[in-house]
Amino acid sequence: MSDDTPIQQLLTIITRLRDPATGCPWDVKQDFDSIGAYTIEEAYEVVDAIDRRDFDHLKDELGDLLLQIVFQSELAREQQRFDFNDVVGAIVDKMIRRHPHVFADADVRTVEDQTRLWDQQKRAEQGNTSDPSALADIGTGMPEWQRALKLQKRAA
Repeated sequence: MSDDTPIQQLLTIITRLRDPATGCPWDVKQDFDSIGAYTIEEAYEVVDAIDRRDFDHLKDELGDLLLQIVFQSELAREQQRFDFNDVVGAIVDKMIRRHPHVFADADVRTVEDQTRLWDQQKRAEQGNTSDPSALADIGTGMPEWQRALKLQKRAA
């Protein structure tokens, strides 16, 4: 395992921890419902480290957040839904689509232009959803104050 990249080592560790025969009982017991709260907690700890400008701690907290992503990707892989490479591939594709001024020939001169282009691309990507509401894509899993802010910005 030491010849593998750090991310491959992490993927291997999580797979091993989740092994029903030889893994860790706590890790084996986890599912999407039980692990979700940990993801939120780790995201808040990332923000806290940033706010405090504690970059040593930030490195650790980013690792904890990455662990959550890898763990949930492993849960999905076990259910034959997707795997970690699919997650990475999806974000790579999204970043390229949402930055046509870098990866294609779109003309963007200001941050405001980029924000408009990003929002336009996001709406186009969501155009194939069954809910026509402009507010439909604002999730319900975030804190109420944050959801209210997003709803207010979208409605404006």
